[in-house]
Amino acid sequence: MQSLILLGPFDTLDATALALTLLCWLAIGWFIEHPPAARPSVSLLMQEYRREWMRQFVTRQPRIFDAAMIDSLRQGTAFFASASMIAIGGGIALIGNPGMVLGLAKDLTLPTDATGFQLRVLLVVVFLANALLKFIWAHRLFGYCSILMAAVPNDPEDPVASFRAAQSAELNITAAKSFNRGLHSIYFALGSLGWLLGPYALIGTTLLTSSVLIRREFASTSREVMRRSV
Repeated sequence: MQSLILLGPFDTLDATALALTLLCWLAIGWFIEHPPAARPSVSLLMQEYRREWMRQFVTRQPRIFDAAMIDSLRQGTAFFASASMIAIGGGIALIGNPGMVLGLAKDLTLPTDATGFQLRVLLVVVFLANALLKFIWAHRLFGYCSILMAAVPNDPEDPVASFRAAQSAELNITAAKSFNRGLHSIYFALGSLGWLLGPYALIGTTLLTSSVLIRREFASTSREVMRRSV
């Protein structure tokens, strides 16, 4: 009976919960980037606004606002990259020395198997590591975008201006995709903390995380604002 309360390192139910989490993470990420044509996601709607930004950028003088915008985007990715790195360090420290947390878990009658705890924390670290890599790449792409924006001629009649602006827009969109993927990994890293309470909790937090992402991309107030026409 005690073995049922104190879960082993990994059992069938844990494997099912883990598979569901990874499946939801991959499926939702794909669905957000490839939504039905009749109901585009917020991420897809923003792609058109980014293209429109660069079309307006060509004729805007001076371009101080655009420089401030791209700098703000880079600062945002840098912040999330730094936060992910700090969180990864904390997760690795817990994996290496789980004693304090396991002592607290024992007082709360939660699973206290050391190997099982390390596996559960490892899932969080994996999501955070993926987020870190996505944020780093997004930061670099926003840097490339800023260079291409600087290469746009000041004369809007120059045939190169629109071409360079279109290039900048596509780089901006690619950077935003990487940034959004990093955010999705952060969401699932938080959701995977439920595994510390057991596989049923992981299933619950995974479904909750998935529903939050779907609602924000397909049923949020911000989406309705973006869909409004003039």
